[in-house]
This record gives sequence, structure tokens and C-alpha cells, in this order.
Amino acid sequence: MDKQIEQRQSKLFINNMVESAIRIGLLILLINFTYGIIKPFIIPVLWGAIIAVALLPLTKRLEKTYGGKRGLAATTVALIGIGILVVPFALVSGSLYEGVTHTTEVLQSGEIKIPGPTAKIAEIPVIGDKLYSIWNLFSTNLEKGIQQFLPEIKGFLGAIASILGGALTSLVMFIISLAIAGGFMAHAEKISGALETVAVRAVGKKAEQWANLMAATIRSVLLGVVGVAFIQAVIIGAAMFVFKVPAAGFLTLTILILCIAQLPALLIVAPVIFYVYSTGDGTSTTLFTIWALAGGLSDNFLKPMLMGRGVDVPMPVILIGAIGGMLFAGIIGLFLGAIVLAIWYELFLFWLDYEVADESKPEVTEDSSPQEPS
Repeated sequence: MDKQIEQRQSKLFINNMVESAIRIGLLILLINFTYGIIKPFIIPVLWGAIIAVALLPLTKRLEKTYGGKRGLAATTVALIGIGILVVPFALVSGSLYEGVTHTTEVLQSGEIKIPGPTAKIAEIPVIGDKLYSIWNLFSTNLEKGIQQFLPEIKGFLGAIASILGGALTSLVMFIISLAIAGGFMAHAEKISGALETVAVRAVGKKAEQWANLMAATIRSVLLGVVGVAFIQAVIIGAAMFVFKVPAAGFLTLTILILCIAQLPALLIVAPVIFYVYSTGDGTSTTLFTIWALAGGLSDNFLKPMLMGRGVDVPMPVILIGAIGGMLFAGIIGLFLGAIVLAIWYELFLFWLDYEVADESKPEVTEDSSPQEPS
């Protein structure tokens, strides 16, 4: 009798286990299929939400000017953002394209003349001799030099084409994200209420504090890091375009990446100033130097103005987020990675402080209740 009961229970257990495995498998397949559908929209929606959180205060101010028309205010902010993106992109892309086209035309005409290297080049440690021989080859026999280094030249041109293609894709992604951000800002209250309900179910009573911290971190990093980097790149890039520095578009893009990664813009500005001094006259070089240095050092007063109070994200966190984001999602990941990693950093610190605060509270027991005086 006991054996029959044991067999029946074993059979029932196996049936339940198989049924549960089938249900879990079907759920995993459904989740995987759903993820495949929404995967192309994850980054634009996430970036749109971040932009909406950062620009919502500006939209609310503009809403008052428009007499309470939130949709019109959100649309105006989104269109201004698109314009700010498209104009610099067109200038940078045009500069890169013109530089490549001009170089190709000069090479095809055979009129290019490269000055020979000086003896000081060979004295450079480690790379001096090799650099001298390569430079001397191109200055004395350009055709032979091109034939010898043709694979490297093709690789370089292919890299430039890849950068332009990736930049164009990122621009389209930015435009889509700004359009999504406009929709989020237009219906901010409804979306905020729905997200708050989900957050309370997922996190508990701390949801409101966590949400406020995330919003503060987003505004701080987007304005204090990405915004400052964009302003610096525009100021320095404008100087290079005005004074017709070669490859101004590529250098501007490089400065933007460096500034987002919290590295000094002077790493690019200093060699450019040296080049301008060696090729231009005194007045123009002085003006360019003042202009470029002002842009390179502008983060010292822009960050205190734009960086939110109480949110201080260390440079390694921003650097890892920017580089990792760029490797994961291209140029748009450069912006997105820094923000997402900063949010996790601040949430982690908040969680640590919260746990410490909870442990420091005295426990209230029945014995510790105040007694009435006898």
C-alpha cells in the first residue's frame, strides 16, 4: 500500500515538474520573441526617456509662455534639439568629406609635394628612425610610398567611411529619440503616474526617493557632462572652422569624445595651436589661441553652473560608461553609457546609505515602552 502511494506521488511529482518545465520554456520563448521585436527600439526609447527627464523643466517653462499648451511646448523643444544636432553634423560631415575629396584629387593629379624630414625626426626615441624613413620615402617617391603602404591607406579611408556611416546612423537615432522625448514630455504626468505604480510594486516605499535620485542624476550628467562637452566642442570647433584648420570636423568630433570621457580638450587643442602658430601670422594665431583656450578651459566654470547639486559622479564611472557605451551602441552609447552607469552608481550609494540608516534606528520593543510614574 505504501509502495503504491509512493509511486503515485512520484508520478504526480514528475507530471508537475514536466508541466512546469513546459510552461517555463514557453514563457522563455515568449520573452525571447518579444525581446527580438522590441530590441531595435530599446536604445531610442531609453535615450528619449533620459532626454525627456532632463528637458522637462524647460518644457514646463515654455508651456507657460504658450498659455498651457504642453504639446506645443514639447514639440518646440524637440525641434530645437533636432536643429542643434543636424547643423553641427552637417558641418563636421562636410569638412570630413571635403578633406577626403581634396586629398584624393591632389593624389590623382600628382601635384602634391611633401617636404622632407629634418634630422631631428630621426633623433626621436624608439620611433624616430622608422618615422624618418617612411617620411623620406613619401617626400622623395610618393608613388612608391603609396604602393608600399596601400593596404594601410585603404584601411584608413575605410575607417573614415565607417565613422561617417556610424555618425549618420547615430544622427537618425538621435532624431528618433528626440521625437520620442517630445511625446514623453507632452504626456509626462500620465507616464509618471504609471511608472510610479510599477516602481512601488517593484521597489517598495523607497520608489519615490529612488525616482527623484535618478531624475537628479540624469539632469546632472546630461547637462554637466554631456552638455558641457557639447558646448566645448562647439566653441573649439567653431574656432578651427573659422581659421580653416585642416580636418576641423574630425578634430571637433575627437574633442567631443574626449570631453565626454572627462579628458582635457587641451590634448587636441595644444597641438592644433602649435600647428596654427607654425603656419599663420601673429594676429590670427593669437586670436585662435585665445578662442581655443577659452573653449578648452570653459568646463571649469560651466560644470559648477550646470552640474546638479548633491550629485557628484567620479571620473572613472563616467569614463567607463562612455567608452563601454560607445563599444556597445556606437556614438549614441557614448552619451547613454555615461548616464546609465552614473545612475547605477548613485543608486548603489543611496542603497548603502539607506541600509546604514535602517540599521542605526533603535529597535522598539515592548520592554522599551515608557512606563507611567508610580
